[in-house]
Amino acid sequence: MTPHSASQRYLSTRGGSYDLSFEDVVLKGLANDGGLFIPEEIPSLPSDWQTRWREYSFQDLAYEIFSLYISKEEIPREDLKDIIRRSYDTFRAKDISPMITLDESKNLHLLELFHGPTFAFKDVALQFLGNLFEYFLFRRNKGKEGTKREHLTVIGATSGDTGSAAIYGLRGKKDVSVFIMHPKGKVSPIQEAQMTTVLDANVHNLAVEGTFDDCQDIVKALFADPEINKTHRLAAVNSINWARILAQITYYFHSYFSLCRQAKSSNPTVRFVVPTGNFGDILAGYFATRMGLPSDKLIIATNENDILHRFWKTGYYEKKPVHGIEAEGGFAEDGAKAHPSGVRETLAPAMDILVSSNFERLLWFLAYRTSQTEETNRRRMEAGEKVQKWLSELKSEGGFGVSKEILAAAKEDFESERVSDEQTIQTIKDTYSQTLPSAKQHNGHTNGNSKPATTGTEHEGHYILDPHSAIGIAATLRSIARVPAGTHHISLATAHPAKFSHAVELALKDAPGFSFETVLPEQFVGLEKMEKRVTGCKAEWKDVREIVVREVEEERKGER
Repeated sequence: MTPHSASQRYLSTRGGSYDLSFEDVVLKGLANDGGLFIPEEIPSLPSDWQTRWREYSFQDLAYEIFSLYISKEEIPREDLKDIIRRSYDTFRAKDISPMITLDESKNLHLLELFHGPTFAFKDVALQFLGNLFEYFLFRRNKGKEGTKREHLTVIGATSGDTGSAAIYGLRGKKDVSVFIMHPKGKVSPIQEAQMTTVLDANVHNLAVEGTFDDCQDIVKALFADPEINKTHRLAAVNSINWARILAQITYYFHSYFSLCRQAKSSNPTVRFVVPTGNFGDILAGYFATRMGLPSDKLIIATNENDILHRFWKTGYYEKKPVHGIEAEGGFAEDGAKAHPSGVRETLAPAMDILVSSNFERLLWFLAYRTSQTEETNRRRMEAGEKVQKWLSELKSEGGFGVSKEILAAAKEDFESERVSDEQTIQTIKDTYSQTLPSAKQHNGHTNGNSKPATTGTEHEGHYILDPHSAIGIAATLRSIARVPAGTHHISLATAHPAKFSHAVELALKDAPGFSFETVLPEQFVGLEKMEKRVTGCKAEWKDVREIVVREVEEERKGER
């Protein structure tokens, strides 16, 4: 009899794999049938969670949440605490994800998620994932030497922030090689420099002649390729890896308790607004709410790459618009350059994604919840079959539609907003132009400081948003305008503004007294002039496979 509860056992969204352990799904990343891993059940919170967890630190909350999804037989509890401690010791903010209030009169709050090593929200998950990889490999390789040691080949795609966060989480780790693909010329100069100036022998950057979706397709092709899987243990760092989603659940609870303390309420009405590209960040919020975290709505904030927004409006998930106003010529105010594949290049490049991989996980839960079948295992199989059919249609026909029941279920938890480049710039301007004496840290552990615990995001009382966070704020302001007074909004700030100098300078070049140097952290000064190591390649998965095999062999020679 397995000691794992249903929430500690995992299955594939496409129905081909069942009863896998947490370690299995973390090290595999992607299921053999091409699906993503999810827990058999979303766990319920303990009955006393609101009182017992209220004053917990970020690390203590992470431990409680992770324990619901990871059996103590897999990771003993003291080991799990140590992994969590080491993962968040690297953060500059004591509270890991401090929450500030941007506008007290509107109950508008900003959750700062960029206090990790690479100044992006993905550090919250990837510092943890890097330590998980190390922990599992250390255990598996105990007493082994040379070629008998298990070696992990980590493959990732990035539209900007995942790459550097993965690299900083894995650099120098024993028995791990990391390969990160980014679309050549389509990430910000700071993002590119953060990745390519890491010269550790186990880090490999590939500049792909294509889009992020091309890079993401190559990752999936490699995981599906029998040839490389016979010789290499592949692992994923993109948010297809379940551990990424799990780690991000924590900050929804952490910010909720910060709000409870600030609002002096045990049950404030709150909406979470999330700038969304690959759907991983907001999916973590979905898990949090399904576990029992009170949330009025989760609001998807997209840029002009609005496949998700179109789905919530029409029930059709299409690479290129066929239904709705976009199919009739689009929005004149956008003015974005379109890639032949349909991806638009915007001022928020981390969200320039055509197909949101993690949406598949939500589709499975929607299919499961709306099923009329009572028997659990049959119901799970049917959900997997539906997802398999939808994804097959997406691949062969460029899109698919869902039933009105599925769309209604999706609207129970989510709303969506679409924000153009023009609106993004205006939001950065408007936020900066307001003096914000009420912007203060609400982490519940007050230090008497009325200013936010930020790193260069505030200049003489003016708050500076990066373009992704600005998309979240623009969507938040629309939501505030249509909901009852008293509703709180927590908008997720996903990156530091210094990572996106072009958009910030475009918005604030005429603002009195503004200089980009005021938001540049010392860690970024001179970064673009440092030595770099990067390999160019075509958007062909077999070419990438050749590079991976060659470089891993060279690395392992050096270890012998």
